[in-house]
Amino acid sequence: MNTKVYDVFLDDKIIGTTKFEKSDPPMGVIFGLLTFIDIVYGYDFIKNYCTENAIQLVHDYPTNKLLSTGTISNLKVLNENGIEVKGGENQISGMDGEFEITLLGVSYPFFEEEFPHHVKTYNEQFNK
Repeated sequence: MNTKVYDVFLDDKIIGTTKFEKSDPPMGVIFGLLTFIDIVYGYDFIKNYCTENAIQLVHDYPTNKLLSTGTISNLKVLNENGIEVKGGENQISGMDGEFEITLLGVSYPFFEEEFPHHVKTYNEQFNK
């Protein structure tokens, strides 16, 4: 099981962490719960950031404080060694109180080296 905690940065300022609990290894997709380090981060913060920086809001339901973003170029995720986990795209989605961060297109062999437990779990489903 993954016990690594990844730091999530926006504009080089840490906003939270994730453990990347879920994945789709063949597609190089990794995602997990985004735990913000401060209550100021959430729906209003993300929406305002995207609006101010011309980042697409793919979905936005203000009544429920639910949204999903397009790729945020200044969003970075670093592992415990300070190495960036890079994807071709990224997004934040969810609603106040529960957001996820998704990285799409994390390249191999980095994906397999950084997330061997996800690759192992995926491969084991075919050995049953």
